Amino acid sequence: MRQEILHIMPMRLRASMEKRLKDQTDIEEIRIRVGQPFEVRRERGSSMLSETATVEDIEEMLTFISRYSLYAYEEEIRQGFITIEGGNRIGFAGQVRIEEGQVKRMTNIRFLNIRIAGERIGCARELLPWLYEEGELKNTLLISRPGAGKTTYLRDCVRMISDGDEKRAGKKVCMIDERSELAACHLGVPQNHVGIRTDVLDNCPKQEGMRMALRSMSPDVIAVDELGGEKDAKAVEEMILSGCSIIGTMHGEEMKYIIQLPEMEKMYQKKLFQRYVFLKKQENGQRTFTVYNQECQKLC
Repeated sequence: MRQEILHIMPMRLRASMEKRLKDQTDIEEIRIRVGQPFEVRRERGSSMLSETATVEDIEEMLTFISRYSLYAYEEEIRQGFITIEGGNRIGFAGQVRIEEGQVKRMTNIRFLNIRIAGERIGCARELLPWLYEEGELKNTLLISRPGAGKTTYLRDCVRMISDGDEKRAGKKVCMIDERSELAACHLGVPQNHVGIRTDVLDNCPKQEGMRMALRSMSPDVIAVDELGGEKDAKAVEEMILSGCSIIGTMHGEEMKYIIQLPEMEKMYQKKLFQRYVFLKKQENGQRTFTVYNQECQKLC
């Protein structure tokens, strides 16, 4: 079990959890719900541990996650997650306080979801050729349901686009890592392999980050995770019209539903993206992909 995950576990359970989860490399999530057993989710199914989570366990974990200052992480908690060292992401659920129709803060957090960051070097090797046409990288959108691998595939695509190979020259990439999941920077230094020509704007809002990258880093390619909403769509169009290629991700499942979204319908009609890649996780844990072009024709 990774040490950064073990260090946020309740003190009373660390020894037993380290022993029980030792050398298990296929863990994707650990779910903690007050009054319920700890759940460990793997590529193939899930299992319940004998330990039951208490309110005290969760509050102790929140102390460790926030480094003894929940107040300092109030904005992240309001948004529903914190990214910790190694790119691991902690999601929260509890009592939400609304003011003027917006989430003001979250209190009485009683449910945690620890999403284990998974760097899988080479996972997108078979996909990469489909993102090029006549040697030119096409603007690409990777789409999947949560947990199906779009962030992992995006990271691997960025690494290969940045490094280049005998067939394709490496490109300057600027990664806008709003949630610190892609590069997993620690003190500004990427902990994941993101490529030798990749620059990272860590913990930076997507729209502003794209514009900052364009002004300051002269990228060939901008990579961004979890696009969604009109502001993101506007920023993407601005980057493409400025001459940058875009590779990004968004939540979704099927092409026919994606292009019905208001912001996606506009981008689809303007043909801003030339590649739509749909990723799916099979029951055996393997990932498969389907590639469409800008005309909604299946390529692979």
